[in-house]
Amino acid sequence: MSERHPMTLHRLKQMHAVGEKISMLTCYDAAFARLLDESGVDALLVGDSLGMVVQGHATTLPVTMAQSVYHTECVTRANRFSWVITDMPFGSYQGTIEQAIEHAAQLMKAGAHMVKLEGGAWAAPLVRALVERGIPVCGHLGFTPQSVFSLGGYRIQGRDAVAVQVLQADALALEAAGASLLVLELLPATVARSLTSQLSIPVIGIGAGSGCSGQVLVLHDMLGVSGGRQPRFVRNFMQGQNDIRAAVQCYVADVKSGRFPDDTLHGY
Repeated sequence: MSERHPMTLHRLKQMHAVGEKISMLTCYDAAFARLLDESGVDALLVGDSLGMVVQGHATTLPVTMAQSVYHTECVTRANRFSWVITDMPFGSYQGTIEQAIEHAAQLMKAGAHMVKLEGGAWAAPLVRALVERGIPVCGHLGFTPQSVFSLGGYRIQGRDAVAVQVLQADALALEAAGASLLVLELLPATVARSLTSQLSIPVIGIGAGSGCSGQVLVLHDMLGVSGGRQPRFVRNFMQGQNDIRAAVQCYVADVKSGRFPDDTLHGY
């Protein structure tokens, strides 16, 4: 087995180019960061999902910048090889570009390798401004959790031709602005596959079928400890495993091999 090296943007793009699937999981603390990193997870997402699975809120909206910085610091202290992405929390980038740059810089100083933000073409000027200042950006389209109320709840997006056209325009705008990665959430598998084929950057799916460049799940969901109703696209990887490390390794293997996800399972 070859020696593992720290993940880079160049390596992620190489993986996408040759069709090697990218494995990603959310992570919020040092203990899990070490375990996920040692288990071969390619990228760790310090997601604002921490508002729900760690703090117990009903949405991601209450997460603050201070909390995002804190959890990023926890994760990056223990991580050695995985690429670390941190969500910009709600309210941290919806104001002026100058304010968003300042907030993104705080996350980078905390140890993140990249920031993630939700939004389509309207966010392109912000993406460009961040990238020009040396801050890598991951976009997020489809179902965007910070817009849960305006979207009418946790619903599949991209169901009609007009919506698909908007998604295409948004994805191309983000790529043109310099986004290096894109997350697609809760889209029909055919739509996500088509969008992935139109872009030169890696596309990470969640509830968007197997046609993306890689997959991400909320850690607590794939371990079966979130409680309550689980999305249909989630698989409990603890089933049949002796410990958490084995479950994470199974997740990585199944993403890499294409055994996960199932294109027929969508939505909540």
